[in-house]
Amino acid sequence: MAFEPPRRLVRALGETYGDAAAGDWLARLPELVREAVDARRLEVERVSAPGGRSGLVLLVRTPDGVPAALKVAPPFASPGLELAALAHWDGWGAVRPLPGEGPGLLLERLHPEMSLRSLPEAKALLEAAGTVRRLWVEPPAGHAFESVAGRTARQAEAMRTAAKEDPQVADLVAAALEARDALIADAPEELLLHGAFRQGKVLAADDRAPWLAVGPDPLVGERAFDLARLVRDRVEDLVGADTGASTGRRRVNRLADSLDVDRERLRGWTLFRAVESGARALAAGRRQDGEVLMEFASWL
Repeated sequence: MAFEPPRRLVRALGETYGDAAAGDWLARLPELVREAVDARRLEVERVSAPGGRSGLVLLVRTPDGVPAALKVAPPFASPGLELAALAHWDGWGAVRPLPGEGPGLLLERLHPEMSLRSLPEAKALLEAAGTVRRLWVEPPAGHAFESVAGRTARQAEAMRTAAKEDPQVADLVAAALEARDALIADAPEELLLHGAFRQGKVLAADDRAPWLAVGPDPLVGERAFDLARLVRDRVEDLVGADTGASTGRRRVNRLADSLDVDRERLRGWTLFRAVESGARALAAGRRQDGEVLMEFASWL
């Protein structure tokens, strides 16, 4: 099966998991796709582009002609945990897995060309808040999901390394790590979180719900951590506006209040996640992205 993996997927896998691991898996991707398609007897329509950042998504039809989406992801991206989270939500606020055995994740078909980013900002944030609220449920018994404390501990180590290599970001990294330590020491709840929630992760659906979340990187922790990535959506627009700093701070307060989340906890996690993403972008050579994120973080 001949196709070219979307560039966003290639870049994201290399940045997150290393070029060597990503390259080995991408070299085997056509074979893996063929196995997944043949095992389920699917008809492939096309590759979804730009697609996601953790796996290749193909628009397919089942043997019964039902439209679906097939996601083929590397084992180091933990597709089993993604499937476990989606199965636990069972369509409540998120895309629903379809029955059947075989490699990859077979999911109900949404509209990949229409995410919340296609809406005006105020409407997009309102719909996003309503969607993410549904995902915050008790995790299943005996789950294997990572904790916010565990994930951010690993990220903190990479941030310390980044600060040593780029002294210009040292002060922001120190502030972000201080905020993280205080937040971890006094976590208020342990809920199942999406982990990567933002406007681009919410797609238009059909009769069952107008909008559904896709592509979780699930973990267990407090709601403020999950909401923190949403705060900086369309960050380029914020940074480019004269009122960007005040608008960003108001967004923290507005989202916190609308979802009954403590303002200071949301501000702290927004700072940590923005600096972590910014440091990672700078380390990967994406200077412009990194500088934008660091400027946003400096407002908090």
